[in-house]
Amino acid sequence: MNRFKVFVTRKILEEGLNMLKERYDVEVSDYDGVIPREMLLEKVKGVDALVSLLTDNIDAEVMDAAGPNLKIIANYAVGYNNIDVEEATKRGIMVTNTPGVLTETTADFAWTLLMAIARRVVEADRFVREGKFRGWEPMLLIGTDVHGATLGIVGFGRIGQAMARRALGFNMRVLYYDNARVDEQIEKELKATFVDLPTLLKESDFVTLHVPLTKETHHLIGEKELKMMKKDAYLINTARGPVVDEKALVKALKEGWIKGAALDVFENEPEVEPELLKLDNVVLAPHIASASYATRSKMSVMVAENVIKALSGEVPPNLVNPEVLKKK
Repeated sequence: MNRFKVFVTRKILEEGLNMLKERYDVEVSDYDGVIPREMLLEKVKGVDALVSLLTDNIDAEVMDAAGPNLKIIANYAVGYNNIDVEEATKRGIMVTNTPGVLTETTADFAWTLLMAIARRVVEADRFVREGKFRGWEPMLLIGTDVHGATLGIVGFGRIGQAMARRALGFNMRVLYYDNARVDEQIEKELKATFVDLPTLLKESDFVTLHVPLTKETHHLIGEKELKMMKKDAYLINTARGPVVDEKALVKALKEGWIKGAALDVFENEPEVEPELLKLDNVVLAPHIASASYATRSKMSVMVAENVIKALSGEVPPNLVNPEVLKKK
């Protein structure tokens, strides 16, 4: 009996891979980096399941190349804006993601960035490494207090709420903006106040972004929004790069519209706006908010579970296009 074929576009942690290898013929891309388009189109031919990453553009061309056997596209990520879900649904292909598992880890890292930019940790590290430290100085690398400040959270889903919980320990005032208010009990527990976006931007000392990338959130933070922020405020982005207009952000940082920014994601990854690299008032990280061993391991297991359920003729636990079931 022929075994199902699974292609994984990049190596992930073994826990999930081993679950797949026990059951199916699994090929993992051995290309060192984001798999080139031509290679992707070749490797997906005849597969029953495709495990993709955010860096892979899975569109109609890829689905055509895969052929009629393709039953599931299992994204190794919470977001899935890299997949043409509508096209997949038309073809009866299930699309899954890995929600929930990286909530706390991502919030940890967003908080890390917030602290790093507020207290100038990266600048301080560089200062010491360059041999400039001559002892304690009263004016050396003075930063901004986090405790007692106002935190503005844009996007109040799982990660946004996790940020609010962390803010409680720092006695912060918490404002949040989303498409809709959350339950009153959640607001009470997190001591969070729902406001519109302009109010949040004008009153927050730290603005942290936790929205998905959609047509509505593309360049949600642009020149107009940056000019609304306090001159001594900071922007933190661990959501998606295109949520922020990077060129406008460079201008804001250079001209002092805001005090600083900390970014884990970029508008044109892996490219970074060159001017950002020259600025001291920005902390840059290479999209590692979920990069703890425990979390990445759980993500690999969730991907495997999604694939196994789909290839067994069952509904995967993290199906993002349930309407596809009507096609079957």
